[in-house]
Amino acid sequence: MCYTCVRECPVKAIRIINGQAEVINERCIGCGNCTRVCSQGAKVYLKTINEVYDTLSNNQDVVACIAPSFPAEFTDVGNSRILNGMIKKLGFSHVVEVAFGADMVAREYRKILLDNNHSTISSDCPAVVYFVQHYFPELVPSLAPIASPMVAMARIVRKKYGKDSKIIFIGPCIAKKAESDEINESITFTELRKMFKDNNITPENVDPADFDPPFAGKGAVFPVNRGLLQTAEVSEDITEGNIIVARGNTDFREAIKEFESGLIESQHLELLCCEGCIMGPGMTPDGKRFPRTKLISNYVRTKLKTFDKDQWDSDVKEFSSIDYSQHFEVLDRRLPSPTPENIEKVLISMGKNGPSDHLNCGACGYPTCEEHAIAIVLGLAETEMCLPFTIEKLHKSINDLNLSKEKLETTRQALKQSERLATMGQLSAGIAHELNNPLGIITMYSNILKDESSPDDPVRKDLDLIIEQADRCKRIVGGLLNFARKNQVNYSEVNIIQFAKHSLASVMVPSNIKVIFEHKVSDPVAMIDADQMMQVLSNIEKNAVEAMPDGGTLTISLCEDNDDIILNIIDTGVGISDENMEKIFTPFFTTKGVGKGTGLGLPIIYGIIKMHKGKIDVTSNADPGQGPTGTTFMITIPRNKVN
Repeated sequence: MCYTCVRECPVKAIRIINGQAEVINERCIGCGNCTRVCSQGAKVYLKTINEVYDTLSNNQDVVACIAPSFPAEFTDVGNSRILNGMIKKLGFSHVVEVAFGADMVAREYRKILLDNNHSTISSDCPAVVYFVQHYFPELVPSLAPIASPMVAMARIVRKKYGKDSKIIFIGPCIAKKAESDEINESITFTELRKMFKDNNITPENVDPADFDPPFAGKGAVFPVNRGLLQTAEVSEDITEGNIIVARGNTDFREAIKEFESGLIESQHLELLCCEGCIMGPGMTPDGKRFPRTKLISNYVRTKLKTFDKDQWDSDVKEFSSIDYSQHFEVLDRRLPSPTPENIEKVLISMGKNGPSDHLNCGACGYPTCEEHAIAIVLGLAETEMCLPFTIEKLHKSINDLNLSKEKLETTRQALKQSERLATMGQLSAGIAHELNNPLGIITMYSNILKDESSPDDPVRKDLDLIIEQADRCKRIVGGLLNFARKNQVNYSEVNIIQFAKHSLASVMVPSNIKVIFEHKVSDPVAMIDADQMMQVLSNIEKNAVEAMPDGGTLTISLCEDNDDIILNIIDTGVGISDENMEKIFTPFFTTKGVGKGTGLGLPIIYGIIKMHKGKIDVTSNADPGQGPTGTTFMITIPRNKVN
């Protein structure tokens, strides 16, 4: 998912599907940039070693045509004679330099370059030719109608060694594999190295051999920048600006675009898709351009010192009659342009709602956000390739996960509390059941004894005390039953807004406490047990007032959610400490002084809410260091009666 291959592909012939890149064969121009830049080796070009072995085993006359960039590759071999010996040991009958084909092609280019009446684009680089044919078909007539040095050399070989000769091109370019049917096979320098290794051919176990004729001249400088001009002996006058040289997958495209738009008025464009052929994808990786250029220069300089000019002139004369022309067809492979509406729709889906959102960072492999959007519409790319969009989406996912985690933790705590309270409820119900009968008997016989005693009998006071305490115990038992949800709910229709307001009437609110009532309820009708729910609200409101001895604010708010009514009772009091939060619904637990509370208020509230099939949540802060103190009770109950 690095998208380096997308970024380096000059024609965007790579489709991304589910994050995986695949080459679109019909759009590819064979430049090999994707194979060169992929650090994982996920992109490879077609290997034709087996086809070369078949050709060698089935034919006697197999000629190896080696590209002029070989001195920059085989520095470890020693010299060209040893390299030729290694190639011939593979079974080749002859080894010739494609540089002589470059010599002949350069003569044809010289004629065009000296003709100021025509503007041309060099056609010696097949990747550049494919680019024009596929994506700038209007410029096909501007391609120089001249064969490449490889094709020219193939024609020379067949005249020299017979038309039935089999020709294998060896060079740094993978686009050559599809350039012409005039050669039988094409392999790269790295493929040749593998053949040497597979056959245990080393510089030490071969007999050195010279190149076979015809011998090359200055055409050996063809693979370096401006090599064509030097071979053609044409000077590049910067003041005239009649020749523009561009190399590399960015510069050559810009030159063609500007040539098409009329911004360039030069008579000739010398273009190479790579940074010179010495940097082709078929070379050993990690080589440096300038040292390789120096190696080519040294080879040519040494070659020209022993150069047989007369023989070269004779060879040139012999092969001048060959037709070195080449015809190029229009092979338009441009995709239809999407509508602006579709492009805008994709941009908005990636959060790019305006020009300020178009970062054009290039992380997706496309130079601009708009080009990325176009590629998405055409089915070549995915929205996830946009790094800022993906990062923002990731941040949102993290935030959602954090919220989910908080909700999950709250739910876990609530479940834990519910399980604990359910256990307490079962215990309370059992205790209440066991106590009800003896309390009833105590009350009944106390009243009988009281009725039978005389009015002035001193025992009557003792009996009154027994009856009073028995009644108190009965009320406590009633509270336990409420907590255990053993009571009945008598539903009635109420106006929940008026009901909540009315609950404040039963609470004594000091003057230093401000009361706020608010609601966002469109339909106030709800089915509840009014008496029991009034006990809930008034009890919580009373606790809230008691939690603000120095004054504060009491807020009652109502809202609705689907079929539920939500009541929030919020105070700015002292809060509930963390260690007490899990105990507040436990029967008989209270933080009030002796004689000021039984600890059954909140447990009874909990039971009433559960009987209404609702839920009660509490959040509180008792530490001023963590923010404002206070407590919020959120009560959620169904609007309608639940059986």
